[in-house]
Amino acid sequence: MKKITLSTLAAVAALTAPGAAFAQDAGQAEVTVGANAGYHDLGIGDDLEDIAGPDASDGGAIFGGFIAVDFPVSSNFFVGVEGNANIGTDAIDADYGASGRLGYRAENGTKVYLRGGYQWVDVDAAALAGVDGDLFDEDDLGIDTTVGDYLVGAGVEVPVGQVSIRGNVDTISFETLRLTAGVGFRF
Repeated sequence: MKKITLSTLAAVAALTAPGAAFAQDAGQAEVTVGANAGYHDLGIGDDLEDIAGPDASDGGAIFGGFIAVDFPVSSNFFVGVEGNANIGTDAIDADYGASGRLGYRAENGTKVYLRGGYQWVDVDAAALAGVDGDLFDEDDLGIDTTVGDYLVGAGVEVPVGQVSIRGNVDTISFETLRLTAGVGFRF
């Protein structure tokens, strides 16, 4: 997981560099660092229930953080990059990823954006199977429980002073549903 986290941070840095050069002409970049919480539904509930029974769970709450860097390209439009990392409950051990953002900024500072990128999800195989985690250890069995695919989504950020309140709706490969809300500090 450390390799993937470092790779994600490197990808965010690589995506940020070209935008930073462009932003020197268009205006100053805005950095937002924050915390979020939400729910990630893996979308396999019916299939999972057929295999593992009604006690199996295919989603879970997630808690984590994000960093976003947005570069104005005109008075109202911006492009940006974002990285996120979360820990989870139930069927989700963790998820993390990076995405690009394209959006509109209203006069009051509210941002509405679309985003696309790549997200990895480390699932809890014991929770998916509906068995006790003490009886089923992925590490002991040598099972890789991390899967990844493209992420698409939309979000909104509403400024309240130096703080932004935000909400996002995302999907991974149009198979999952991921809802998050958070608070960010703008620099």
